[in-house]
Amino acid sequence: KGQNPVFPRILGHEAAGIVESVGEGVTDLKAGDHVLPVFTGECKECRHCKSDESNMCDLLRINTDRGVMLEDQKSRFSINGKPIYHFVGTSTFSEYTVCHVGSVAKINPLAPLDKVCILSCGISTGLGATLNVAKPPKGSTVAVFGLGAVGLAAAEGARMAGASRIIGVDLVPSRFELAKKFGVTDFVNPKEHSKPVQEVIVEMTDGGVDRSVECTGNVNAMISAFECVHDVWGVAVLVGVPHKDAEFKTHPMNLLNERTLKGTFFGNYKPRSDLPSVVDKYMNKELELEKFITHEVPFAEINKAFDLMLKGEGLRCIITM
Repeated sequence: KGQNPVFPRILGHEAAGIVESVGEGVTDLKAGDHVLPVFTGECKECRHCKSDESNMCDLLRINTDRGVMLEDQKSRFSINGKPIYHFVGTSTFSEYTVCHVGSVAKINPLAPLDKVCILSCGISTGLGATLNVAKPPKGSTVAVFGLGAVGLAAAEGARMAGASRIIGVDLVPSRFELAKKFGVTDFVNPKEHSKPVQEVIVEMTDGGVDRSVECTGNVNAMISAFECVHDVWGVAVLVGVPHKDAEFKTHPMNLLNERTLKGTFFGNYKPRSDLPSVVDKYMNKELELEKFITHEVPFAEINKAFDLMLKGEGLRCIITM
C-alpha cells in the first residue's frame, strides 16, 4: 500500500551474508567479508553522507519503486531470459543477491550472522531512535508506543541509556509480559481507558514523560506520543511509517510550550559508518539480540513467518536459506 508495485521481484530487506565476489571498481569489500545489506545506503560522497547530521544518502536512500541497478538501469536477476526486479537495493529472500557497494556494511567476521542479521533494519531503527535521536538523560521517563520488535528495540535503548521508567503502550495485552525483558516498567492499553492515552500518561508522570518514541505508524498514536511529553524539555520521536494519506494534527500551543517533535529514519545510523559499532555492542554483551528472535523457519516455510508477524505472535523470525 502506498507503493508502486513492481513485479516480479525478489523481496526481503533484513539480512546478513558473506561477500561472494565484487564487481569492477569495488575496493571497500572483498570476497569472504561478512556484511549486512541495508535498505538505505551510504555513498559517502553526497552532501548528506558528508554531513554529521544526516544519514539520508542522496544516491541510495530507500526507493521502493526502483527495481534495477543504478549503474546501467538493468536487473541482475532473471528467469528464462525475463528480468526479475530488485527490491530496495537488497533483495534478500534469496541465497544470492547483488547490491550496490554503498548498500552493504562490513562487520566483525566473528559476529554470528543468524543473530546480527536483525540489525540490518528493525532493531537498529528502534535502538537508534532512542539513543541517537530522543537521547533520554539518565533517570528520565520514556514512553514507547507499539511493542513490536522496533518498539522493544526503542525500549532497549531507553534501558541502556539508564531511563528510570519506561512506559509501554500497546493494544495487545499479551505483549506486556514479554516487554519486561526489554526494560518496560509500566503498561498502558489505550482500550482500557475512557480518555485519550496521552492524558493517562500525563497524569501518571506528573505532567508528561521526558521522551516518547512512536513505533506503530498509526497517526493517532503519533499525535498521542507528541502530546504526552512534558512541556519545555519533552521530546517526541516518530519512527513508524504512516499511511500515505495520513495527516498529523495538534494544537500549535503544544509546540509553543517548547515541546520538540522529531522524525527519524533508520535510527539516524549511517549504515556503513555506524552499523559495525552496533554489531560490536552485541559482541561486547551491551546489547542482547537473542531475546528479539522468537522463531526460525526454513525458506520453504516463509509464509509461516508472515503469519506469525501478522498475528503478532513473533518478534523476529529468522529465515534460513
